[in-house]
Amino acid sequence: MIEFRNVWFKYDEEGDFILRNINLTIKRGEVISILGDNGSGKTTLIKHMNGLLKPTKGDVYVDGENTRDKPISELSRKVAIVFQYPEKMFFSPSVEEELKATLKNFGLEGEELNNRLEEILEEFRLVDLRDRTPFSLSGGEQRRLSIAIALSWDPDYVILDEPTTGLDGYSRRDLTKTIEKVLAKNKTVVIVTHDLEYLFEFAPRVILLSRGAIVFQGSFKELLENEDVIMRNGLESPKISMLMKVVRRDGGGCGMRYSELLSVIIERLGCSEDV
Repeated sequence: MIEFRNVWFKYDEEGDFILRNINLTIKRGEVISILGDNGSGKTTLIKHMNGLLKPTKGDVYVDGENTRDKPISELSRKVAIVFQYPEKMFFSPSVEEELKATLKNFGLEGEELNNRLEEILEEFRLVDLRDRTPFSLSGGEQRRLSIAIALSWDPDYVILDEPTTGLDGYSRRDLTKTIEKVLAKNKTVVIVTHDLEYLFEFAPRVILLSRGAIVFQGSFKELLENEDVIMRNGLESPKISMLMKVVRRDGGGCGMRYSELLSVIIERLGCSEDV
């Protein structure tokens, strides 16, 4: 597991603390979401998980090993971070060359490299894109490629920083399928986001940050039941959650026929009957 013990962090001695007394345990095989408004410390927190940053005070452990004692290159084999803008990861002329470069960096060569390459292309549905430049891909395809790169060396923990940024509905569904594949391998997935709507797909355990401190830990369901916590921390309640409250308030729900409930959904969400 990944464990934070009394972690404080600031970028320079004169500055303010960006993380404040973080105590957190992330277990193998779970899906967890780190939430918070801009400036809450989310990205700073995840950079501690693979040693990109070291605590000013306190300690971070990955599978029992203190990140202070391990180089980033070694920690990155266990903890992969896919940052918000995947195109910043790319530098090769094709999807295939992008994946090959990563595999070579981790010591694969010859037949072993080629076999692993074909596995990744097939698993992440990149076969038909192998000769395309990464910069010509759609947002969803770029996200899929970035996750494939992160998974190519088989890490135990995969951290996705704002993965839904700029994605349309189709690409969001594509992202969900990719994450489900990762979870099926008993790997830990950490989703950093402020998009509560998307989290309905996974109902994860939730960690909510505000000004560098944890202000809420619990299930996704428990968070949705604490609307004041959501509003105080710059988040927006999902539409479906708000709709359920309206239906319950108006006496609907189980006693309503499907057509009646559908009419309420159409009215409350302001969409057309074609939807």
